[in-house]
Amino acid sequence: MKPHFKQIVIVLLSISLLSCSTEESPSETAVTPEPVTPPTTIPNPEIPSGSIAKSINYLALGDSYTIGQSVCETCRFPEQLKTSLKSFYTETNFSLQVIATTGWTTTNLISAINQQKPESNYDLVTLLIGVNNQYQGKDFSVYEREFPELVTKAIALGKGDKKNVIVVSIPDYAYTPYAKNLSDSQKTKISTEINQYNTFAENYCKTNAIVFVNITDITRQGLSNLNLVASDGLHPSESAYALFVERLIPKVKVVLQD
Repeated sequence: MKPHFKQIVIVLLSISLLSCSTEESPSETAVTPEPVTPPTTIPNPEIPSGSIAKSINYLALGDSYTIGQSVCETCRFPEQLKTSLKSFYTETNFSLQVIATTGWTTTNLISAINQQKPESNYDLVTLLIGVNNQYQGKDFSVYEREFPELVTKAIALGKGDKKNVIVVSIPDYAYTPYAKNLSDSQKTKISTEINQYNTFAENYCKTNAIVFVNITDITRQGLSNLNLVASDGLHPSESAYALFVERLIPKVKVVLQD
């Protein structure tokens, strides 16, 4: 090979190697992601912003916790719930019917519904029942049989639509001044049995896709916060019922959407 031709080959090889060495491999290529701007507000799917019907019929089923024993009529939770809904939906007319009496068991409530025969035109039905089954020492099997029957009746009264029904858990009266003089074992028995009732109700509601709202923990603050107990030392106060309503409002708004 002639000397000048050999030099040309060397130069060409050098250029080729230099070109290969300056190419970036994919692993060496830096990619700068575009900044993500978080939303200014995160919508709560449980609180729709849509409109509701111009007229809403609400039926509250229960016992002393629904009728509002030892508090004023407008202080009980169904009335507070109605008032709160009015503040959200100012163009809607809300009507409330209460079927509840202090001391009622599930048996009493079933009998009252059968006697009164309310119309099946309610847009919202709440059900809070069972404490008197426990308080009166009824066999738990009565609740196991009659609670599902009451839920079925509530659905029928709620236009036959189970989404219109909300079940509220049973308060725990072991955490009130009324029970303060009971022995520890007696108070433990009350709470354990209330848990049994609530667990059955909650599991039934979950199985059947019915809304269940737990307020029992609120009432278990009754001894540490006496403002949550009514003047009789046993039932929830207006303030406690206001906390019930705070738990209920997001669920109720879902129920009432068109």
